Amino acid sequence: MNPTVELLNKRMSLRKYADKPISKEDLDIILHGAMRAPTAGNMMLYSILVIKDEEKKKRLSETCDNQPFIATAPVVLIFLADMERTYDYFKHCKVEEMCKERNMEYREPGSASLFLAASDALIAAQNAVVAAESIGIGSCYIGDIVENYEIHKGMFNLPDKVFPVGMLCLGHYPEDMERMTTTRHDKKYIIFDEEYRHLTGEEFNDMYDRFEKRLPKDNKFGAKNIGQIMYLRKFGTEFFKEMERSVELIYRHWKGKAK
Repeated sequence: MNPTVELLNKRMSLRKYADKPISKEDLDIILHGAMRAPTAGNMMLYSILVIKDEEKKKRLSETCDNQPFIATAPVVLIFLADMERTYDYFKHCKVEEMCKERNMEYREPGSASLFLAASDALIAAQNAVVAAESIGIGSCYIGDIVENYEIHKGMFNLPDKVFPVGMLCLGHYPEDMERMTTTRHDKKYIIFDEEYRHLTGEEFNDMYDRFEKRLPKDNKFGAKNIGQIMYLRKFGTEFFKEMERSVELIYRHWKGKAK
């Protein structure tokens, strides 16, 4: 097995970090790896915030669904979908005036640019994960950074056309830690040839069988199966309602429709 594939197979989400700082040289390697990620038209429609300040990390541990380990990470990276910089450049290049001269519509960033910028940011984040792993630095994605938009907007001075789409906690693996990778679904339920297809009930039963076998009958959720637990732990929770609210607000700001 080649080293890159082996690295991908061994990677795990790291939530406990060695008491060791991330050197400037190592951080530069990680950030350079992120910036070498594929990007739409080589436009790099993202920005990266490097967070080392202890108070900011502590605040993030509260605003991102109260996860204390965030505050213990030596470095936190926030990946921003960013159309502000591009449109500032368009202003510098007098693009709107050009459009008027040519009788063209000058279009502000809309839904397509939001998706494009979010994709750019997340691809860069995953490059950072792989680069970090290659030099012995672990990471953990924090999707909850999209919650509490108003707080994060103020904390990081974010314009309307910039929003956090992902966050990474970075730190060295503790020396005594045993790597425990989680299993993934069988690829036959995830990868399809040529077109999408719905799974049958029998296939779902097989897909989640390994989880169902470990499900206590008296689980704390009072759930009858894994699907019910998935909903009760994620989609039916207050934090997910907050995520939905926050994303709706992000979208209104992005579209210039915020009150």
